[in-house]
Amino acid sequence: MPFSGNLRTTGMGILPHRDPKPALELALSLDIPFWPQLPKRDFYEDMYVQAAENFPGIILDIKERRIFLHTERFVTELEKALTNIEKDDFLRMSPRFSATYQDFLSRDLGKYISIRGQLEGPVSFGLNILDENKKPIIFNEEVRYLLFEFLARKANVQLKELKGKNANAFIFIDEPGLQSIFSSFSGYTDRMARADYDHFFTLIDHPRGIHLCGNPDWEFLLDLDIDILSFNAYNLGEVFVKYKGAIKRFLDRGGMLGWGLVPANYEELTKESKDRLATHLTSLFRELTEAGFDLNQLLSQSILMPATCALTNPDEAITVERTYLWLKELSSELRRHYLSIREGD
Repeated sequence: MPFSGNLRTTGMGILPHRDPKPALELALSLDIPFWPQLPKRDFYEDMYVQAAENFPGIILDIKERRIFLHTERFVTELEKALTNIEKDDFLRMSPRFSATYQDFLSRDLGKYISIRGQLEGPVSFGLNILDENKKPIIFNEEVRYLLFEFLARKANVQLKELKGKNANAFIFIDEPGLQSIFSSFSGYTDRMARADYDHFFTLIDHPRGIHLCGNPDWEFLLDLDIDILSFNAYNLGEVFVKYKGAIKRFLDRGGMLGWGLVPANYEELTKESKDRLATHLTSLFRELTEAGFDLNQLLSQSILMPATCALTNPDEAITVERTYLWLKELSSELRRHYLSIREGD
């Protein structure tokens, strides 16, 4: 990564706001701002729909809020996609698919330590988007091959635009469905995913990473050629830190960790306190340092995030805005805490 983490803050791509203005203001209030996705505002803001723009065969049913792929239409539109796949204008996200992206890019973003984008990942996309026969499109070899190529090029166009505003920009590939490939019920195996991902990341510029809230095989992810991994440390931190060998390899080659510390879910946040959350993170760090991890390295290669996005809270955006406030306050408090430890040494 082209900058030090030092427990700086960034957020989830998805926010529950309907109005783009307060959503963008919230995103810009962080150390590492991002452009928000607002699926409660418009179906075009759905992360799968945004990724699907100009992918051949995709049908959007706006009224029913459905997205699927029609195989015959895919074949018909494939030539056009292949003809245009190297053109930025074909791959760039249009204003119809995001109410915040162009506004975000119009801001003065060079003053931040970094900025961040996001794009839905090919594994989650391929497993969740079905064809007309209700079959996940990842099992169609022709579709799968184009899907990985298409989304890699789409990520590159976004990353290039972000770097035009801030040289330290990076992008998350969001993979909420990735944990399912480690289940015996998935016909798309981790070996298949590894081969596809090894190729996929050769096509994407650095810095790039993966974000997910679930519980996959962490060694699988940490050994991928990524620069940053974002995970739900609030619910899964104790599991994650057991993978000490893989974490050490990841950090030693320069990788950064995004610790999802503050819950955004109403039920979880209402039973928490900032003190308990701070204690939770320091206990995870302590387990690693007691195993021989260098604290300075761990701090410099860590940022803080919400644990998850949250679209179903009964109070709309109120809980999420409180989450982001706590996130910023905890970042300041924890940085002071670890600074005092360093000075004591």
